[in-house]
Amino acid sequence: MPGATESEAAKALEDFTVAYNKADKAYDPELDADRVTGSLGAINQAGLVARRKNSPEGNTAHKPLELTDASYVIPRKAGWPRWFLADTDSNRDQDDGKLDTRWLLTFVRTGPDAPWKVSYLAVASPSEIPKFRKDADGWAQPVPSAGTDAALATPPGELSSTYTDYLRDGAPDVFAPGSMTSGWRDARKNTRRAGFSYQYDDQALDSGTFAPLGLTTEDGGALVFFSSKHFERQTAAEGLRPTVTADVRALLTGEVKSTLTKERVSSQLVYVPTKGAGEAEGKVRVLNRLPGLVAAQGS
Repeated sequence: MPGATESEAAKALEDFTVAYNKADKAYDPELDADRVTGSLGAINQAGLVARRKNSPEGNTAHKPLELTDASYVIPRKAGWPRWFLADTDSNRDQDDGKLDTRWLLTFVRTGPDAPWKVSYLAVASPSEIPKFRKDADGWAQPVPSAGTDAALATPPGELSSTYTDYLRDGAPDVFAPGSMTSGWRDARKNTRRAGFSYQYDDQALDSGTFAPLGLTTEDGGALVFFSSKHFERQTAAEGLRPTVTADVRALLTGEVKSTLTKERVSSQLVYVPTKGAGEAEGKVRVLNRLPGLVAAQGS
């Protein structure tokens, strides 16, 4: 069965936008809790909790989010959950609208009576979004989230663990160089501040509502959304103390004496090529990364 009809998809996008704007204006996570899930849900809800603590009067600078020019990529899917991709234009383009970007949102529904919820959000330029493989009826072909595909350069269902292993050890070396891969590893290795030490731990996040979602592209590759979790621990020398910002303090448990540990959830949008695409073309390209602080611990 198709994951949704076009009219259902349009209504789901409208319902999400309305709930998101209400929650953002009031800084109230309850107002869109039933419209978000997965990594976006974790980031959105924690962010609203923090902003509400810091600004209990709400968002005095609220600007309604507008998602227009929507097109929908709807895969066939047996059973539940079902899902689809909304490709939209946003009134929050980077560089004050001078840089053309698209907002990609994945909507997931766990059953016939459940609401559509957004699990992933990514921002990409139109040139980065590939064309998707569709059948004669116009329905897209999903990539099995828990499976492997012998034709692809790396298993899409294992991307979360592959990515976090790479960030820790530099292997497996399946990712193309860039700010969200090799650049991020180098930046963390070279973090320096007198009197402080930094430790990082990266963990896979790929089950339940955090399961990856992917679509087969016309060239045989795949566009995949996946989640991950990242910890950053800052330890101060005697006589010093880690800096605690207002956003961190709003999500903090414990007292920061010498150590501050930040926990972030992150979602990634990647293009996975086919095997044998060549050394440069055969690497997974990270197109977008959306991280968000979800917790902090002091000691």
